[in-house]
Amino acid sequence: MKIYRYPTKETWADLVQRPVFEREEISGLISEIFNEVENNGDKALIAFNKKFDKAETKSISVPENEIDNAENELSNELKLAIQEAKENIYKFHVSQNAEVQKIETAKGVVCWRENRAVEKVGIYIPGGTAPLFSTVLMLAVPANIAGCKEIILCTPPDQNGAVNPAILYAAKVCGISKIFKTGGAQAIAAMALGTESIPKVYKIFGPGNQFVVAAKEYAQRFGVAIDMPAGPSEVLVIADEQAIPEFCAADLLSQAEHGSDSQVIFLTTDLKVFNETVGSVEQQIRDLPRNEMAGNALENSSFIVLNSIEDAIEFSNLYAPEHLILAIREFEKYIPDIQNAGSVFLGNYSCESAGDYASGTNHTLPTNAYAKNYSGVSLDSFVKKITFQYLSREGLQNLGKTIEVMAEAEGLFAHKNAVSIRLK
Repeated sequence: MKIYRYPTKETWADLVQRPVFEREEISGLISEIFNEVENNGDKALIAFNKKFDKAETKSISVPENEIDNAENELSNELKLAIQEAKENIYKFHVSQNAEVQKIETAKGVVCWRENRAVEKVGIYIPGGTAPLFSTVLMLAVPANIAGCKEIILCTPPDQNGAVNPAILYAAKVCGISKIFKTGGAQAIAAMALGTESIPKVYKIFGPGNQFVVAAKEYAQRFGVAIDMPAGPSEVLVIADEQAIPEFCAADLLSQAEHGSDSQVIFLTTDLKVFNETVGSVEQQIRDLPRNEMAGNALENSSFIVLNSIEDAIEFSNLYAPEHLILAIREFEKYIPDIQNAGSVFLGNYSCESAGDYASGTNHTLPTNAYAKNYSGVSLDSFVKKITFQYLSREGLQNLGKTIEVMAEAEGLFAHKNAVSIRLK
């Protein structure tokens, strides 16, 4: 980990940098994968399963009996936890439904906006060392609330060619039956292009490593939308003298364990909290099963002492973290100052893990400073907004002159005539 005490603001631009990857090399590989999937469909996906995941799969589709049997492999405790998380996610996202408001902008001129679901959506669920079944809930629940007609799910198989049973169970409780054994960039390619088994979708959702992120960006060339550039996980913790160092350390490590390409930032105004948090990180990491990944992530991470909470908030807005934790006394006071963050956690007991699993907010969030211009996934992510308007004869008479004058000033006389011919 990198230690900085009272760095000057002139150095902040360097301190907010993320780990850099060889994008050109990745882009070339992504292009090759898309070409292979486009030309060979399911056959290419089966070959990629063997090449990248060491998995022998005769078919890409997960059969119905495999989905049904997954429930028997899980403890009742885990199934109940998944159900409770789903209920909370549903409560939070269904509240985002807005009533249609018809606005009379001028007498006889009525405008309004209505939601329409994105009809076909694809959900990508990372597997491998950390099968993120919680992401199934985060994406499928709002997709169902929105009314998406077709929801498909892609996730990598394990070395036995099977999908993690918790992923299958979470999909089942969310009503998803179209599940496919394919991961990485090739899964994104399959959803963007379509294969014999996997239908082409209109929008792709889900987090992943740098290859998945690059593939989602590449998929947009084929007329497919994506949720956001959601890459390696990150958290920024701001702590004052009342913060609990053990809690801060645990939150930092909860993101560091996602993978070697994750990044965590710790900011504090208190030297005692700073030293104790650093010590607690070094102690807690020893007991983590994924301590090697967490240790690699810490090499790209920074622990910084600053002069004030105001400076810490300013630094955070520059960094624009995926997750922001305010382990400070007067966190309400600083809420209006937060400009750039994917999701914010307030106080000593609002651990980031709550948002990752069961509080109700969505954990699919912008990373790599994209919180400056992207929101996290919400109900809005699964709908389009269509505007409607109705002009009565009186309405056009009231507004017509304004339209004619503006159209003529732009030199668009057919636009003007579309009004004039009606007014005559």
